[in-house]
Amino acid sequence: MINFQKIGGIAALFEAVIYLSAFVFFGVFWDFPFAADDRQKLTFLTDHQTILSIVNLTMYVFFGIFLAILVLAVHQRLKTKAPMLSQTASAFGFVWVGFIIASGMIANVGLAAVITLSTTNPEQAMTVLIVINTIVDGLGGSNEVVGGLWVLLLSIAGLKSNEFPKGLNYLGLFIGFVGILTIYPAEILKEIFGLGQIIWFSWLGVTMLMSRHR
Repeated sequence: MINFQKIGGIAALFEAVIYLSAFVFFGVFWDFPFAADDRQKLTFLTDHQTILSIVNLTMYVFFGIFLAILVLAVHQRLKTKAPMLSQTASAFGFVWVGFIIASGMIANVGLAAVITLSTTNPEQAMTVLIVINTIVDGLGGSNEVVGGLWVLLLSIAGLKSNEFPKGLNYLGLFIGFVGILTIYPAEILKEIFGLGQIIWFSWLGVTMLMSRHR
């Protein structure tokens, strides 16, 4: 029988890889013409629809699927020694899963709609793009409150149960708190949360892979 903790550990490592890949893609390769006029922006999106759709699918939908596996695996590990905290954390974890997957679906469907509309009404297409981006950011692109609550409660449960290294739990407390603070629209908070999540997911994944729990 395959150790479910190891499956959860692999899922956590995939989360870290997806986070890191998204940072690299948007920080290095994605050169969106923010200073250009609306027609140039729409042309850019049309030319790069395929790659952007793949990125959205990966960093939202695939991320959400791996996250669902991880939420289950961590709950399985903590439910005996910290049942209430683990259940509460899992509730927020699955809400986060739903938000993230929905964000990816809305982003890709919205992108296709914007590109189609741009051929006949560029101004309306830009309005739709703004609305789509606002919805995606509100659900999971920039607002990390729900994810922050999951990490925070998970870390408290980890400290109570002694199931994870204390350093990992303290890091989780910090990251969770920063995630909650992203309710304030400051880009630096989002970046700290994202970079912190790369380290946290990686550390959690290695810990779970080394575990003997099932």
